[in-house]
Amino acid sequence: MKIDLTDTTSSKINKALVQGRRAIGTPAVGMVLTLVIVTDEENAYDALKAAGDASREHPSRLLLVIRRVSRTLRDRTASRLDAEVRVGADAGTGETVVLRLYGEVADHAQSVVLPLLLPDAPVVVWWPVNAPRDPAKDPLGALAQRRVTDTYTSEQPVQELSARAQAYTPGDTDLSWTRITPWRSMLAAALDQVTCEVKAVEVEGEELNPSCELLAMWLADRLDVPVKRSRSAGPGLTAVRLDTSCGPIALDRADGRLAILSMQGQPERAVALKRRETAELIAEELRRLDPDDTYASALKFGVERLNAPPAPAKEPVAVPVPKEKATK
Repeated sequence: MKIDLTDTTSSKINKALVQGRRAIGTPAVGMVLTLVIVTDEENAYDALKAAGDASREHPSRLLLVIRRVSRTLRDRTASRLDAEVRVGADAGTGETVVLRLYGEVADHAQSVVLPLLLPDAPVVVWWPVNAPRDPAKDPLGALAQRRVTDTYTSEQPVQELSARAQAYTPGDTDLSWTRITPWRSMLAAALDQVTCEVKAVEVEGEELNPSCELLAMWLADRLDVPVKRSRSAGPGLTAVRLDTSCGPIALDRADGRLAILSMQGQPERAVALKRRETAELIAEELRRLDPDDTYASALKFGVERLNAPPAPAKEPVAVPVPKEKATK
């Protein structure tokens, strides 16, 4: 069921939600959180589809916030809120409200969203594109327990990681980090099978892919060894190679679907390591609402420290021994 509201208010939207639930005979139970999606008109469809697919695992109220661009001075000074309310089969397993903000109200989206949040339920805000530099200080981000960005969609994704590290607040996360969860699990499982010392690591992947940098920073932070970041044609991450005291360990994925794990003294093994859709990434992030300390530690390691040569050991400084005073 769809209900279109033009030049409306948050109060009227709440009434439309109640009206829609009564019309289809569905109570407002079973929804576990509110997911606020902040995007533009161009990316709205893909973002809403991904969130709707993820809602099958996490039934939620989806609030899609679209700030419309005002082309004239009259439009910029006027304020209008249009909404589309979807319940029942048109909203998947929860409820969906599409909010289009015009004029000055676009700068005060939090006042529109706040009355529409589910009571006593966690709030997650997701910026598919054009995320603020400091998500926790954004008016909408301040309403949320978790704030999800995606550095892969920025113009300078690798440089964006440095900005994310400076502005990090517990509760922040990024889909570029979520994309490497299978890689981290596979590498951790491989190292659990051996009792070797890791001497150096190489992470290979396409250029301008922040997931490659995040994986390299995670390995450097956890293993405390030099990590080299090398480029390839992709797609995405293509290989991780570890130089250990027991021989090389390599995880190669050339086609973006199937990877080969090779370890010294063991036969090669094929493992499923396909590139995941956005819906799977969002569903994974909605499984946890606590701060991700591992992500924070890897992020703060710093992109600029990758490929840096190890610091030379300092030579001991000789301390002069004072001569004894001559006695008379």
